[in-house]
Amino acid sequence: MKKTKRLDRILKYEAHRVKVYEDVLELPDGTIRHYDYVKNRDGAAILLVDAEEQVILVRQYRNVEDDFTLEIPAGVSDPEDAGPEVTAVREAKEETGFYPKKVFRVSRVLNAAGLFDEHTTVFIGKDLAHEKLEADPEESIELICMPFDEALQAVYDGKIIDGKTIIALLAYQDVKSRKIF
Repeated sequence: MKKTKRLDRILKYEAHRVKVYEDVLELPDGTIRHYDYVKNRDGAAILLVDAEEQVILVRQYRNVEDDFTLEIPAGVSDPEDAGPEVTAVREAKEETGFYPKKVFRVSRVLNAAGLFDEHTTVFIGKDLAHEKLEADPEESIELICMPFDEALQAVYDGKIIDGKTIIALLAYQDVKSRKIF
C-alpha cells in the first residue's frame, strides 16, 4: 500500500512560541495537497486534588476564547526541565502555590492532531504541600477550589471546556473507581 509522502515543508511564519509551516503532501493516489502545520513546544498539566477531594483549578483569560477558562495548572516545558513531571509540578507551584508529593501520570495527549505537533503530558497530583505563590507576572490567574464532583459536573454543563482539564478530571474519576492512585 502506498503511503502519503511529505514533499516539502515551507516556513511561512515564526512567532515567539510557534512556527507555522505549509506542508506539501503527495497522497497515495498521487494528488498533491497543502496542509498547515504549527510547531510548538510540548507541555505538561496537572490536576491537584487535596485530602478532602477538592480540586484546585485556575481561572485565567485566554485570548483565543476572548474569555476566561477554568483549567488545571499547565505550561510549556523549559529546556532545563528533566521531563514533563518536572514541568507539571513547576507550573502547579507557579500558578497555585501548591505542589504534589505524589504524582500519577495519566497520558501524553496530542492536542490538535490535524494542525499542531504539541503534546501535553497530563498528571494527577495528591498529598499536596503549599509554599509562597511565585506567580508569573505575565499571567492573571484566580485560584478556584471546588469539590471534585462539582468540577466533573462542570464538564457536562459546558463550564469546563479545556481538553487537558477534561481528560484529567475523567481520568481521576476512573483512577478513583479502580483504586489505582
